[in-house]
Amino acid sequence: MLGLESMGFKTSGTVRYNFTESALYDEALGRDEAVKTADGALRALTGQHTGRSPKDKFVVRDDNTAGHVWWDNNNTMSRENFDRLHADMLAHVQHRDLFVQDLVGGADADYALPTRVVTELAWHSLFIRNLLIRPEETALATFVPKLTIIDLPSFKADVARHGARTETMIACDLTRGIILIAGTYYAGEMKKSVFTALNWLLPPKKVMPMHCSANVGPDGDAAIFFGLSGTGKTTLSADPTRTLIGDDEHGWGENGIFNFEGGCYAKTIRLSAEAEPEIYATTKRFGTVLENVVLNDRGEPDFDDASLTQNTRCAYPMHFIPNASDTGRAGHPKTVIMLTADAFGVMPPIARLTPDQAMYHFLSGYTAKVAGTERGVTEPEATFSTCFGAPFMPRHPTVYGNLLKDLIAEHGVDCWLVNTGWTGGRYGEGCRMPIKATRALLAAALDGSLKNALFRRDDNFGFMVPVSVPGVDTKILDPRSTWSDGAAYDRQAGKLVDMFVTNFAKFEDHVDGNVRDAAPGIRLAAQ
Repeated sequence: MLGLESMGFKTSGTVRYNFTESALYDEALGRDEAVKTADGALRALTGQHTGRSPKDKFVVRDDNTAGHVWWDNNNTMSRENFDRLHADMLAHVQHRDLFVQDLVGGADADYALPTRVVTELAWHSLFIRNLLIRPEETALATFVPKLTIIDLPSFKADVARHGARTETMIACDLTRGIILIAGTYYAGEMKKSVFTALNWLLPPKKVMPMHCSANVGPDGDAAIFFGLSGTGKTTLSADPTRTLIGDDEHGWGENGIFNFEGGCYAKTIRLSAEAEPEIYATTKRFGTVLENVVLNDRGEPDFDDASLTQNTRCAYPMHFIPNASDTGRAGHPKTVIMLTADAFGVMPPIARLTPDQAMYHFLSGYTAKVAGTERGVTEPEATFSTCFGAPFMPRHPTVYGNLLKDLIAEHGVDCWLVNTGWTGGRYGEGCRMPIKATRALLAAALDGSLKNALFRRDDNFGFMVPVSVPGVDTKILDPRSTWSDGAAYDRQAGKLVDMFVTNFAKFEDHVDGNVRDAAPGIRLAAQ
């Protein structure tokens, strides 16, 4: 195993390689101000950064990246500034203890990314040990990283010296495989750094990296679930009747789909044993890391308390979920689900997509923020995050969109758009889509029976919507009929269509005519 000395580190402190959960747990309690919950999990706080800092993420621009990175979406950084930051961070740890985890991103050995994560916090080391794939102990002796992440929250970037925006910086050298994280205690930056690297490395190998959850049925019928935060990606894939492949990041290549991770990073705000029993149970396990979760006087998590942040999380290894896959792999998916939480109450609970429509909605990546979940948001607000993960996409979105479209066509995959948002009116007037109805519609989509339903073409979006589905209130399938004022629905639908069209304008020159014609409003214009 190559030690830190070979990577330029010089420290008089202690370097702890591949500590186990128990050892990291003890270290975190002793040095990191982490605390033990009443049930034995570890609770840690991240201070002012309770989420990612996408505006502070930079990519080194060099001969290798200049013509291939989507610079409209990625901040550029010079090689000189990166090298200066790297050297300064190495100097910063000269007298500090460090924790090192040698892990793997990607369950398919043909595309796996050996990753070394160097942290100054024990709980960060436990977090990433939970989230990535742990190689066999015998493999550690010969472990050679292809990606190195150096995570030093106590180091503050210098705006002038390092070309930073603030004291926080996530600097990505995609050519040399080094990512530097400075000035933030939010552990999710490490996880998403691995995802960013895989999003860069895999497309040239004809492997589609995806921000999605995935599961597989007893007959090998795999399904993937795209969706932004709050759409139900983690919840809906945690189905006790199906095997969970993973909850957040996957690849799809010639061998089928595979998890990038070895754990889950689930939101816990308003988590309950009744609604999400499998995830709730993990919060009571030794080894689980609870991030920014408020504890009551008895040391018990209060998942309804959002006083620190709405973005409370728990990080746990996959084997904490009873029906999790042992391999993190499955065959080619039979079904693709794209999730949205439409807070405008316009979209139907489910719609069937053609491959061209699937690419259109994948590139759009639509959901809606809800009033009260973020500071300053007072009414529903549309969010378009291309490929359902724009902050992690180094390449142009059409690279990923075309890969997905080709894979869908090659393997004859059924594609569905599922709205877990509002019905009967927008947020504040209507109500949340009943989870029972969503699960019934998903079950019918996954077992193939939904394809046999009678469909109508949606006047606003042009996709096909079932007219009736056993076990589901027929009225809910027609969003306009759930509104007390049909004209108000029409006005709101028109506004949402305009938002889609405006957002997609930047992609029109990069896609073919069939994808452009999949835009909402096309049928209305033709009529």
